[in-house]
Amino acid sequence: MSIRPPTLREKRRYLLARIDPAGTLVEPKDLYYAVYEAVVSLFGDVAAAAMQPSVLAVEKGYALLRCRRGAEREFAIALSTLFACRDSTVAIRVLAVSGTLESLRERIATIMPQDAAAPGQESGPVQEGTSGTCGYRFDSLPVDAVAWNGPKVDAIEKGFKNTRRLFLTTEDLEIIHATTIPDGL
Repeated sequence: MSIRPPTLREKRRYLLARIDPAGTLVEPKDLYYAVYEAVVSLFGDVAAAAMQPSVLAVEKGYALLRCRRGAEREFAIALSTLFACRDSTVAIRVLAVSGTLESLRERIATIMPQDAAAPGQESGPVQEGTSGTCGYRFDSLPVDAVAWNGPKVDAIEKGFKNTRRLFLTTEDLEIIHATTIPDGL
């Protein structure tokens, strides 16, 4: 069987999406099931079959997704309703839509900071904290910093029963004056 010429092939669109919170490890197969469930629950089986959603890869905290041309808006809406993948709570934020995977991979390379970044640069690589090493407080609750990437900090509230993830931004840090604390958060 010969390959179809480009004029007869179905047009596809590729979506670049960020997986939040930063540092969450997600398997592509588990993400595919979660994405497909989100599409089916929002639009139904017939629309999901026409949309043909799929997860192509999960790289460096970003997901590369594919759908049919013309359905990318609905697909992005369905992705915004996704809140869990297997046992972890995640959110999928669509960053870009393109006609080729290569352009999205180039965009990942431009988004991700280089390893030889200048010291003191605000958008440094995602750094992982180790549990129990930091003694920070947020709203009088002890927290451990889990990951930080420039102005965003992911923290876990310490507690015996109620452990929850906190996602802090620059505004949150300014409210609690963490930017003026010598250690910072």
